[in-house]
Amino acid sequence: MMMTDNNASDHLHSELILRPVGVVRSKLKEPSLTAGEDDLESDHDMEGVMKDARKIRGMLSEIVIDSRFDGILDGLEHFSHIMVLYWPHRVPDEKRGLIKVHPMGRKDFPLVGVFATCSPVRPNPILITAVELVERRSNTLKVRGLEAVDGSPVLDIKPYNPHYYFVDDVRVAEWMKRAIQEKTRK
Repeated sequence: MMMTDNNASDHLHSELILRPVGVVRSKLKEPSLTAGEDDLESDHDMEGVMKDARKIRGMLSEIVIDSRFDGILDGLEHFSHIMVLYWPHRVPDEKRGLIKVHPMGRKDFPLVGVFATCSPVRPNPILITAVELVERRSNTLKVRGLEAVDGSPVLDIKPYNPHYYFVDDVRVAEWMKRAIQEKTRK
């Protein structure tokens, strides 16, 4: 069903309040990408970015859920992977105005709209990633492959269900195909 609303712009000016349910504890202390004046910036060259991506894929982190949500994780330990939604808190408010970026800060990729990327620099920096759930201890989850910086607020967690998230005939941009190929090379 398509919603039509002549006053749709009124909804764009309302405020949402998100309350974190937990926090990330990670060895990652600095984001790999930052917002420059008019584009993303990376401290690494292309090879360094790919090396970091491979390192993060194997890195262990913890997600500590606030004690006020006692019992909210019950049953999650039966899943091998989870989806983590988090807020990249190291992106300053004034840097969230970028509309177009070079994906991953790479000038060899085309300039595209921020919504065509997974960049943390976006109007509402809500990021999502699928990670391996290694262990659950009370209100703490040990996960592998979480790219969130230490201290990132966790907004939500969902079990990964390959049948629910499965999509046939996926198409991705040519630059993303290239990035995936580079990331998977050993």
